[in-house]
Amino acid sequence: MIEIIKETLIDAIKLLPFLFITYLIMEYIEHRMGNRTKNVIKKSGKWGPVFGGILGIFPQCGFSVSATNLYAGRVITLGTLIAVYLSTSDEMLPIFLSEAVSPLIILKILSIKLIIGVISGIIIDLIISLINKNKGKKGNNAELNNEIGHICEEEHCHCNENGIIKSAILHTLNILIFIIIVTFVINLLVYFIGEDTIASWILNKPLIGPMIASLIGLIPNCAASVIITNMYLENVITLGSMMSGLLTGAGVGLAVLFKTNNRVKENIVIIALMYLIGVISGIIIELI
Repeated sequence: MIEIIKETLIDAIKLLPFLFITYLIMEYIEHRMGNRTKNVIKKSGKWGPVFGGILGIFPQCGFSVSATNLYAGRVITLGTLIAVYLSTSDEMLPIFLSEAVSPLIILKILSIKLIIGVISGIIIDLIISLINKNKGKKGNNAELNNEIGHICEEEHCHCNENGIIKSAILHTLNILIFIIIVTFVINLLVYFIGEDTIASWILNKPLIGPMIASLIGLIPNCAASVIITNMYLENVITLGSMMSGLLTGAGVGLAVLFKTNNRVKENIVIIALMYLIGVISGIIIELI
């Protein structure tokens, strides 16, 4: 139990700087930026999936949490969020490096995640743009401001009264407590179920493997990527199954999505998209 608590707190503390910087940016956007600057942010969305995918490959699930908060505030697009989620490497890279895996193999796997993330994000944004165009909808500055303001209102931080820094700290503490609770519960479940049991679910299942691995990857915890990566290194699962699990493994970002984005149906669609992309990508890699 002490180890579980220790691991939970360490995971949460790692996210602190990402959370604070993200909320500081969101507070600044709401209270300091003019309409012209906000409009630039909205228009730059077409490049979002590219930048999101590149940031996501760094070995830190804090980027997925930051992206989730920025998406909830409608600072970034859905395509950018998906690109970050899909490319996030989480614990995979540190494990590969510690096991002295060939740099070429590591680069190849990271490149595959990056390419899938960026392409998926661009396609999703393009489809949404076409749908909105057909419906006659246009993005506006009020939407950007209102969504960030709504998050502030939900967490009762009284942004206007407390100032940017104090409000960012309050936002950070609110979401940090939520992350600690979620991470602790999941760590308990993983401990009692056992990593070996979870690993056995995708053993010797060539086509079903990517489907199950993608489900495991959706667990909002670093343990998912650790289990999947170690199974691949031990030649227990194929490259396709590993990629499926790592593509859907967005760390604790998915849990934060349900906390910060109050559109439940939208959140479910995002998870379904992640799962489908992970499964299809894994099966294609298996066939290749």
